[in-house]
Amino acid sequence: MQKILQPPSWPRPRGYANGVMARGTMVFVAGMIGWDENNQFHSDDLGEQAGQALRNVVAVLNEAGAKPEHIVRMTWYVTDKREYVAAYPTIGKHFREIIGSFNAAMAAVQVAGLVEDRAKVEIEVTAVIPD
Repeated sequence: MQKILQPPSWPRPRGYANGVMARGTMVFVAGMIGWDENNQFHSDDLGEQAGQALRNVVAVLNEAGAKPEHIVRMTWYVTDKREYVAAYPTIGKHFREIIGSFNAAMAAVQVAGLVEDRAKVEIEVTAVIPD
């Protein structure tokens, strides 16, 4: 069970929820970056790396029997806020194709760097599989 937490007087956020309440089996996905299953990057474009990172998230969720709709929290770490904002169209396209519609609590944070030098984005997720 998931319930979106939206104070009635607040405007509805675009692309995320202010809060989510859920009951069930929790699944925690470590930070996923934009390389493939062989630790190879195929692009230095932030939008393309985000797409691969989202595919990696879904692959880990599948191991638990979870699906993208079970995601309740998502945190994005990006190395360049301006590059991230400029990549919104590509990120949005990948997001809709890989994740679908979305009502998770979300945060995006600019960081000085990620452990893998070529990585431009890292995404970590919490999902809850309903009882």
